[in-house]
Amino acid sequence: MSLHGKRKEIYKYEAPWTVYAMSWSIRPDKRFRLALGSFVEEYNNKVQLVGLEEESSEFVCRNTFDHPYPTTKIMWIPDTKGVYPDLLATSGDYLRIWRVSDTETRLECLLNNNKNSDFCAPLTSFDWNEVDPNLLGTSSIDTTCTIWGLETGQVLGRVNLVSGHVKTQLIAHDKEVYDIAFSRAGGGRDMFASVGADGSVRMFDLRHLEHSTIIYEDPQHHPLLRLCWNKQDPNYLATMAMDGMEVVILDVRVPCTPVARLNNHRACVNGIAWAPHSSCHICTAADDHQALIWDIQQMPRAIDDPILAYTAEGEINNVQWACTQPDWIAICYNNCLEILRV
Repeated sequence: MSLHGKRKEIYKYEAPWTVYAMSWSIRPDKRFRLALGSFVEEYNNKVQLVGLEEESSEFVCRNTFDHPYPTTKIMWIPDTKGVYPDLLATSGDYLRIWRVSDTETRLECLLNNNKNSDFCAPLTSFDWNEVDPNLLGTSSIDTTCTIWGLETGQVLGRVNLVSGHVKTQLIAHDKEVYDIAFSRAGGGRDMFASVGADGSVRMFDLRHLEHSTIIYEDPQHHPLLRLCWNKQDPNYLATMAMDGMEVVILDVRVPCTPVARLNNHRACVNGIAWAPHSSCHICTAADDHQALIWDIQQMPRAIDDPILAYTAEGEINNVQWACTQPDWIAICYNNCLEILRV
């Protein structure tokens, strides 16, 4: 992106509300586009689609749409070639798939597997499979994970509708499930892991759902809130505990023993993002206003200090490393989004 000779290192966008969920667009033709979800403690919430204008080098809001309850997570379809419809998914009370056009964002389908009940168990998170974008997995406070199959139908007049069905639902943990992530191992379609309030990281294989593998258990049985797979080496994943100030790096070949602990933060960690292009770099972000980038290649020797630190003007809620532009990281704090060149 030509930004008039002098390349800015930081771009900032201020939303009209606290920003929580956030996602980089993956399509090659929409590079500096992000989706932001509001965190307002009431039913009516919003999602904004923002983009960086090349001329003014400012962020502009392209589109705002209503969302019931705050989005717990937002993801663009992992479509690096731009061959699928321009879809966005959000989780909250349900999993929703939205179709984005230049003029509007339209709800394509609402995926709910409690058909016979008025009660819905909120979704804490979800993941969109990179190898097969017709697969999504959701995690819920009802102790289950659900794997969804998506059909993006052929265009018939105006109705190129997207629909979805439950492929499988399983009880994943003894308590609430807080995050789910597909692994790139074994072809990238069938393996996923989850974390939850029981303090464990569990690994599943869609071909053998009769058993799961416990990869790690928090020594104090603190709830684990997030998990994140290394983008280059499928043996490594990172997780963090509720109110914890450290990020734990695990190797699935050595269950239950962390290979590294990243503990320079001075307040609780809120987000983890692995580098898309390197197996040994990871970014962590926390309530201490800091986003830290670590080089972990000397594992299992201790990693004492990060190689880069950025201090924001508020507690950082979320961090995302742009998978198609590895030199950009996005953070959000208060009502602000910032993208940082690294």
